[in-house]
Amino acid sequence: MGEYASGNNDSQMQSIRRDPVKTDFQIYPIGFIEKSNDITEIIISSTFTDALLGLDSFSHIHVIYWFHQNDTPEKRKILRVHPRKNKQNPLTGVFATHSPVRPNLLAMSICRILSIKSNRIRIHEIDAHHGSPVMDIKCYIPPQKPLQNIHLPDWV
Repeated sequence: MGEYASGNNDSQMQSIRRDPVKTDFQIYPIGFIEKSNDITEIIISSTFTDALLGLDSFSHIHVIYWFHQNDTPEKRKILRVHPRKNKQNPLTGVFATHSPVRPNLLAMSICRILSIKSNRIRIHEIDAHHGSPVMDIKCYIPPQKPLQNIHLPDWV
């Protein structure tokens, strides 16, 4: 299990910042993942229904959600894992993986929209559990220029 970085790193980060920056934030769910049988939906809070206007013009969305089942102080301190929970893969820092254990439990998936009705977005699939809080949704717009010189480790 890893430890949080402290001491000089924090003071170095303070010296890099030019403007005052908040160090803690409040994030509220805009909805929740609902999975039943073969149906996966994002149920948006009625407070945010107006924000869905125009989303039906897109085929895909980025869904930012919270790994709520890993929200413990112990799991937030894990900084190295074997990718894909496979001990054959090298021990790797969580920022170089899609591990659900990390200091901040934000996750992001690109999902295909199947339909939008009222405050319910039916999606093809998502790597989230039933009840996962959804923190934000962004329409997916592909990059104008394809990425070049992509490198991936062998375990990918």
